[in-house]
Formats: sequence, C-alpha cells, structure tokens
Amino acid sequence: MKTAFFLIAALVASTANAQPIAKELFGAHDAPSAQAAEPFGSYAKGCLAGAVELPETGAAWQAMRLSRNRNWGHPTVVDFLERLGASAQDAGWAGIYVGDISQPHGGPMLTGHASHQIGLDADIWMLPPDRLNLSRSERENLSSISVVSGDLRTVNRNWTPAHHAVIMAALRDPALARIFVSGAIKMQMCADATAEERPYLRKLRPWWGHTEHFHIRLNCPAGATDCVEQAPPPAGDGCEDAIWWVTDALLPPDPNAPPVVPKPEYVMADLPAQCEGVLLSE
Repeated sequence: MKTAFFLIAALVASTANAQPIAKELFGAHDAPSAQAAEPFGSYAKGCLAGAVELPETGAAWQAMRLSRNRNWGHPTVVDFLERLGASAQDAGWAGIYVGDISQPHGGPMLTGHASHQIGLDADIWMLPPDRLNLSRSERENLSSISVVSGDLRTVNRNWTPAHHAVIMAALRDPALARIFVSGAIKMQMCADATAEERPYLRKLRPWWGHTEHFHIRLNCPAGATDCVEQAPPPAGDGCEDAIWWVTDALLPPDPNAPPVVPKPEYVMADLPAQCEGVLLSE
C-alpha cells in the first residue's frame, strides 16, 4: 500500500510539475502487478504487466544477484530458461546461472540496462555451473568469467565447446529473437559452426560488452498486440559483418569526434499509456 500511495502521489504531482523519472517509479516496486501477463512497448521503452518470478533455484538453473530483485519476466521467458537449462545439462554443465531478467513491473531500471523492460530479455552467465545449491550469499559474491581475450579480438582459454553448444541450443529455440555476444564470440562460433548450424548464426548479434554473459531476447508472445518487435536481423549468417567488431570497432576513438550527448531519462509520458496502469496495480 505504501508503494501505491507513493506512486499515486508522484503521478498526481506530475500533472502540475515536471514528471518524475520513470525508472524511479518502476524501481520502487518489489512485487508484480495484479494483471494478466502482457508486455507493453518495446524492449528498451516499455513495461510488463503480470510478471512471473523465475524461481530462485530450479532443476537446471539458479537465479543470481537476488538482492537486485530482477528475476521477473513474462511466462515465456521462464519457460525458455527451463528449456535452456536442460540443454546446458545435455552439454555437460550442471545447468545455467541466470542474471538479470526484468523488474517486477518491468520498465526502465535504476541501474545497468537500457533494455530488459518488457520481461523478454535475460542474461545468462558464461560461468559453467558445477552445482546448483549456491547460498544467497554465494550468489551475491560469485562472479561470472570472461571468455574473451583482453584485447577483445579472440576468445580466451575459458571458452569451450560446451559454450558453443549452449548458445547454439538457445539459437535453435523458436521463441528466440536474437542473442547478443561479444564480437570475438560471434567470430569463434562462425569458425566452428557446422553446415547445419550456420543458418542459426543470423540471430547471434555482436554488441558491446557481453564477454561474461550472453543476452537472450525473445520474440513478442502470440497475442501480445501492444508488444513492439525489434526489426529482424539482416539476411545471412552475419559472419563477414562481424569482422568489424574485432578490427575497426577496437580502434582508438576519434579525438575530433563530437562528444556523445547523453539520452534524457524517460518520464512516464515517454512510455506506452498502459504503463501507468501497470504501475498503479498492486
């Protein structure tokens, strides 16, 4: 009730004054909205009604960094992670360690992500689990591992065929829209892919960071008419284009380039109209 009172007061105040920052409102919730599960908006500008919790421990996974309270998502993500954990066990891991999914009401996060707003993104650690009985304290203090060299051009000794198999299992899942990884990982998987695997590489997309985890993004669920899909990846396996990520992308920045202008923080007016109702539902 205290959270609802705070949110109502903030939203009412916003009609007369500058609107409150959206991430502060969404970050105040510690439980999901009492609504049917539905994503509103896009992966980086939206919210999530009726989120479900990924259980802290399951048959083939453990949720990490529980203090963040970001193990919430659309039911399709929970189902996907159950399947992926089982595939990881087939590859020789004990399962998967799951990082951030979304906040209980989705929406912009106080720290760490621009996306993960509609409950259809999740981070999977590159650290291969050898057990799934970590304590809460261990989950706060254990860290993942980088599988990429210090110069970001190649994978390092931590990369194994099992990493390839786990990521490939995710790529084969029909619910998947794309996976974000470091350019070096994309290049290594291109080098190792079989002819049967190569078509799936289209959905494996290089992006900054992503050396210690891979970021899965699912398609909008069937019937979610207010969920905005990301444009499909370009045709082809993307392997030739990925070369840029381990060459030119790593060159020193142009000292004469104009400074990057930070994006303004989202306010409620920037988000889909349904997000106000999501915020106020307890």
